[in-house]
Amino acid sequence: MALITVVGASGRQGMAQVRQALAAGYDVRALSRHEDPFAGARIDGVERVEVRPIDLYEPETYTAAFEGSDYIFYTHPLQARADRAVLVGEVGKAGAAAGVKRVVWNTSSWIPDKPGDAHTYAGNTAGINALWRSGAPGTVFGSVLFMDNLLTNWARPFIVNEDRYVYPHNPSLEANWISLDDVAKFMLASIERPDMEGAWLNIGGPERLVGKQVTEVLSKTFKKPIKYDPCTPQEFGDYLVRAAGDEMPPENRKDFAAGIAAFYEYNNTAPTKPFSVDMDHVYERFPELEGKLEPLQEWADRQDWSESNHRPAFG
Repeated sequence: MALITVVGASGRQGMAQVRQALAAGYDVRALSRHEDPFAGARIDGVERVEVRPIDLYEPETYTAAFEGSDYIFYTHPLQARADRAVLVGEVGKAGAAAGVKRVVWNTSSWIPDKPGDAHTYAGNTAGINALWRSGAPGTVFGSVLFMDNLLTNWARPFIVNEDRYVYPHNPSLEANWISLDDVAKFMLASIERPDMEGAWLNIGGPERLVGKQVTEVLSKTFKKPIKYDPCTPQEFGDYLVRAAGDEMPPENRKDFAAGIAAFYEYNNTAPTKPFSVDMDHVYERFPELEGKLEPLQEWADRQDWSESNHRPAFG
């Protein structure tokens, strides 16, 4: 079976890609700086996964990491110490040298579809161009907002311990929340599609929800009222810094918090509506996934909301 190599396999996004690739019958290689990238996570078939080291900031480590790969799945780290266009370009170059059939990049955010500098989202456009120029066959997905964010240590404790859904979305902001497993399904569905080579697509989940609707879902899951209690973008930036703890160098914290605040100020007011996805267009491109993407209620009901499911803040 073809070999899919997952870059950043230790985080929630990478683990979902590993999980779905195994379920689809592929051979899987997990790349990580950690010797045990899954750290006790429950993944059926994980014993079949080959683990190899990689350091994204040392491109010379890519050669051995990508050797023999048919496909590479790449997700840009939120706390990356290098520009996304630089890193995805290097991944593409190494993938081309390894003769891979496709590099699939999950941007973890919306991709602008019109000219102009759309806040930090313009970095995705630059990254796409870098991938196209790398020589590797590429496909890019702009996955807009993850259901799995609610499991992180900057969101879950408010829900579980305080009965509050705390997020920096204004009450009218609509979002197509998507599960990381469904993101992985899109990535898998694209790899043998010739029409998706050299293509990018924004993707989301099947429902477009505002904050109050999210709390209605969570209230049903927990069988108690969960209050919609939006925070300011500035407060949210501080929450993420505290959640990162020692993972984030002290000298980076102020700028990171300010960047998150500016990001959500933009999301709350931008006419481009970066969290809303035209799902009719998505289903035109991937008709086999229509009716197969999980709603937030289905996702929330199947989660382990306990401390035992803790992963790194930005994993």
